[in-house]
Amino acid sequence: MQLPETFLEQMKLLLGTDYDAWLESYEEKPFAGLRFNTGKTNREAWENTLSPFELRRVSWTGNGYYIGEDAKASRHPYYFAGLYYLQEPSAMAPAAVLPVEPGDKVLDLCAAPGGKSTELGAKLKGEGLLVSNDISNSRAKALLKNLELFGIPNICVTSETPEKLASVFGPYFDKILVDAPCSGEGMFRKDPDLIKSWQERGPEYYAPIQRQILASAVSMLKPGGMLLYSTCTFAKVEDEDTISWLLETEPDMELVPVQPWEGVCGGFDNMPVIRLFPHKIEGEGHFLALLRKKDKAPQVQEKHVPAASPDSATCGKAGKTPAVSASGKVSAEVRKLETESDFSQWEDMVSFSFDRSRMMVRDGMVYYLPECFEKRWNLRYLRTGLLLGECKKNRFEPSQAVAMALRMKEFSQTLSLSAQDERTVRYLKGETIFPTEEEAAVFKKGWVLIGVDGYPLGWAKYTGSNFKNKYYPGWRWQ
Repeated sequence: MQLPETFLEQMKLLLGTDYDAWLESYEEKPFAGLRFNTGKTNREAWENTLSPFELRRVSWTGNGYYIGEDAKASRHPYYFAGLYYLQEPSAMAPAAVLPVEPGDKVLDLCAAPGGKSTELGAKLKGEGLLVSNDISNSRAKALLKNLELFGIPNICVTSETPEKLASVFGPYFDKILVDAPCSGEGMFRKDPDLIKSWQERGPEYYAPIQRQILASAVSMLKPGGMLLYSTCTFAKVEDEDTISWLLETEPDMELVPVQPWEGVCGGFDNMPVIRLFPHKIEGEGHFLALLRKKDKAPQVQEKHVPAASPDSATCGKAGKTPAVSASGKVSAEVRKLETESDFSQWEDMVSFSFDRSRMMVRDGMVYYLPECFEKRWNLRYLRTGLLLGECKKNRFEPSQAVAMALRMKEFSQTLSLSAQDERTVRYLKGETIFPTEEEAAVFKKGWVLIGVDGYPLGWAKYTGSNFKNKYYPGWRWQ
């Protein structure tokens, strides 16, 4: 790999005696990793029952693992079941460090393609709200797919500028993640194409953008709320200097030291931040700073650890619905949905009922809004809440998203195939599949939730002789 001389000179000044060890690390191959979905399973089940790969734990997060480059993890049915996300190991750190709790209102400001948002959403366990934003509409579409693949129901996916979001929300969020656009120096080993981009637009180009984004983020953070700023660059002007600028311009913000883990370096100028270097850890370069907006009320001592272990956590019920709101209004469109379609027949097959006051019908699409969603938010949405399905000529067809948000036990008619069953891949390719004689004896005509080893994949409609494939075309196995 040919690294730019200007970049190498900067790293010599930055690293001093560590420079040679850092440079040697570029002779090694980058590390691949995956992070299992804590909203669907836990570490014990993943390691002892589910994982089809040889695994080695990533030390800074409770659900991350190294995998071999020959694992072909994107070609396994469990990937299509949303059981894991493929992610470079050091990139797992920001969402692991931000202490998100169920019920929080969380913003991922620069979220695409969704590696960090999927982890934040899983931490919420179906409670509270996750607003995932990316200014690029095309990138936001990939973000939406990954969130829906993970079965996260309480989302709003937007494509707005940070300034527009700030003008709508004000100080609303409990937790904010800013994984800022940067010069990408820490990813040169993983993606050498970034070198050309760095030569065209280096650290001095990105630093003003990062500061503008941070200013908007701070204005959307509640007093007492926490903000995690991260980059995948080594440049001090994008890292410590940007944090120093923020502390000077926003006196209500303060740094929160993060408990380090093996291989972690602190910041330059003794700043209590986290730096990850490829010669110190098995991963690429990253920078993390955890900050809190000061509250006038006395502060309660908080724990700050790299990650909460999912071993003892129970999985959130992705489709769980609170009790019907007595004061909530039911729209005329929702009443029409109930009377002029077979939505209620499909809902009768689900083990719980949807709060009608949280349902919204627009252009034939039926959405289930997060409990704290406010319709006055005038934003460019790609998704508001959970897409339940679509009305087609007085017929309701449930969505791929709601299939992923359910558990198999929450639908009355299911077919769980094994990962080794050849019908599993055929289903994922969009083909018609057929029941065995034993299966045919128990199914009735109508909707069936198809899964793999107990985890949903999507819908089919049983005709009496076969399962008519309803797997979403845009997600099919290629």
